Amino acid sequence: LLFLIFSIQLKSIMNVPNNKRRQNTLLKIHTAFIDLLETHELDEINVTDICGIAGINRTTFYMNFRDLQDLATAEMNRLEAENLAIFGNENLSRSNSGSVLLSLFTHIRENQPQYKTYFKLGRDGLFPIPEAAVAEASKYHNDTYGKYHQEFFRHGLSAIIKLWVNGGCKETPEEMLSILYAEYQENIIAKDA
Repeated sequence: LLFLIFSIQLKSIMNVPNNKRRQNTLLKIHTAFIDLLETHELDEINVTDICGIAGINRTTFYMNFRDLQDLATAEMNRLEAENLAIFGNENLSRSNSGSVLLSLFTHIRENQPQYKTYFKLGRDGLFPIPEAAVAEASKYHNDTYGKYHQEFFRHGLSAIIKLWVNGGCKETPEEMLSILYAEYQENIIAKDA
């Protein structure tokens, strides 16, 4: 009975979100997952592989995630939150779009394995681009088909980012911004970066 009470208390302490030990464990799990996805498809990875690389036991994994899909979802959500944070709370407009997109490209280049993971997990076309950015893209088309321009921009930007990441991000973030700038003929992206 004493052992049961101790293990329940330990589990409640470990699951406190700001617990440094738990944060370290989550980092190990996420790092192992991303490392495995660089060389394997998702259906080739199992919890035992992750635990072996992370240096944890299966019980620890299951204290943090229901299953492998739960881990994959958590990783995608983490990346999406980071991307949206890059755009910040400011209103995206033509005047600041270049610097915001340059920040995004820089972040992607610095975190290539995570972005490869993101696309490998099938998030194509769902790359997190704030609605304000997409709406800004459609402002420069004087017609009633704004929603089509928005989707074109969203999926086009996502496809360009995926191609860049899968190619090893050989172009600089500045070159990627120039590609977008040329594609949109200076309509929506200012050369402010």
